[in-house]
Amino acid sequence: MTDPLAGFFAPWGVFAGILVLHLVLPARRVTGYARDERSGDVLRYRLNGPRVFLFTVGLWFAAGTSGVMPWDWLWQHRWSGAVGALTLGLVVSAAVVVTAPATGKGLLRDLYLGRRVNPQPFGGHADAKMFLYLAGALLLELNLLSFAAHHLLTWPDDPSPGIVLYVVLFTWFVCDYLVFERVHLYTYDFVAERLGFKLVWGCLCWYPYFYGVGLWSVADLPNPQTPGWLLVLAAALFFAGWTLSRGSNLQKFAFKRNPERAFLGLRPRTLGDGERRLLVSGFWGLSRHVNYLGEILMATGLALALGWPWMLGPWLYPLYYVALLLPRERDDDRRCAAKYGPLWEEYRERVRWRIVPWVY
Repeated sequence: MTDPLAGFFAPWGVFAGILVLHLVLPARRVTGYARDERSGDVLRYRLNGPRVFLFTVGLWFAAGTSGVMPWDWLWQHRWSGAVGALTLGLVVSAAVVVTAPATGKGLLRDLYLGRRVNPQPFGGHADAKMFLYLAGALLLELNLLSFAAHHLLTWPDDPSPGIVLYVVLFTWFVCDYLVFERVHLYTYDFVAERLGFKLVWGCLCWYPYFYGVGLWSVADLPNPQTPGWLLVLAAALFFAGWTLSRGSNLQKFAFKRNPERAFLGLRPRTLGDGERRLLVSGFWGLSRHVNYLGEILMATGLALALGWPWMLGPWLYPLYYVALLLPRERDDDRRCAAKYGPLWEEYRERVRWRIVPWVY
């Protein structure tokens, strides 16, 4: 029997536990790319995502194995949990914004996009953005495990291999993000975005409860008898996307750390104006945001892995990425045009495609 109140506060407790683990577990300190708004100093970060992941998932397994908590407890409380995460996201978003100085661009805009850029509470012992992404990723992982457990408990004699593949691929996605935490310090989110509803609510509610919408849609359903070729195609699309996304981010990270350093044995080719340089080779010679194409391909592979290609639910996740990344590419293009001026015009001529090479 479910307890709506317990389900409502479950994400609050999970996030609190992740914060404690993040603060107390050993971490490596690294220098990022973003700068402090007031001092101009490059920010430093404590990174321990893989350790927090292992402890969090280990606690979930211990609770399930010991009988303290049913394996599919988060599935049973998924609706009240989602409402609790939605509420927490709204409260934290509002608190983060209203306690910061206004930007002068309007309250509604500030509430959505935020005011603070890179707050680092607890005396710099934590970074708000890093924690939000860590917390969202780990609750997503727990939801995936619990939802898959529900399917296995419901259909023990004939479970869907697609659901197992889906969870394996999505777990790869989560672990990949945590292993390469440092690389993401050089991405758009950490450099350009502020803390408002979009980022805070997105990490605390949307990330852990919507990203797994495909599994949410089919965990109750029987094995669709997915043909083996479709599972192979799903995995191939996922890893093709992962190669583009991870490869491009690693190449950008290497270039920003050392513009002369070869990547995968290839010397970087650039455009410059004497002060600034833009990368135009390797992954970044294919399109201006080939990493976005990688994200969309990974999401498509996940949708296909579930084995219900004619259902809408599994496709909501890749459709969301299309709706998110196309406007983001346009925003980033405007930001870079203002930052680089004529150099950006030259870059557009050199790398013609926005996201999909030879298409868009």
